[in-house]
Amino acid sequence: MFLSVDELMNFRLKLTQRKSALLEVRETGEGAAAVVELDQAAVGRLSRMDAMQAQAMSVETNRRREIELQRIGTALQRLQDESYGFCVSCEEEIARQRLDVDPAAPLCIDCASADN
Repeated sequence: MFLSVDELMNFRLKLTQRKSALLEVRETGEGAAAVVELDQAAVGRLSRMDAMQAQAMSVETNRRREIELQRIGTALQRLQDESYGFCVSCEEEIARQRLDVDPAAPLCIDCASADN
């Protein structure tokens, strides 16, 4: 394997820390994405449109958080399966620098670029 045991442990730690952080903010994000109440007094100084825009942004943030949690989960599974660090598409090594930036990256730069 091209990654040492220490490097793999470091990536596992980064992934689990990020997962924990995302799970902690998940609860607050779900409350912010709740349905906007019709009662203007409940909204406070914000107009209904501002409240709806804030709600839409919260919904999108929650969606992205869930996607990141899924990516982290699959990266942790690849660590367990000893396939971490290899592109899920072409099975070539993912550059260490790419993993440093995004430890959950499932694709090498070439395959990621081809998908866009």
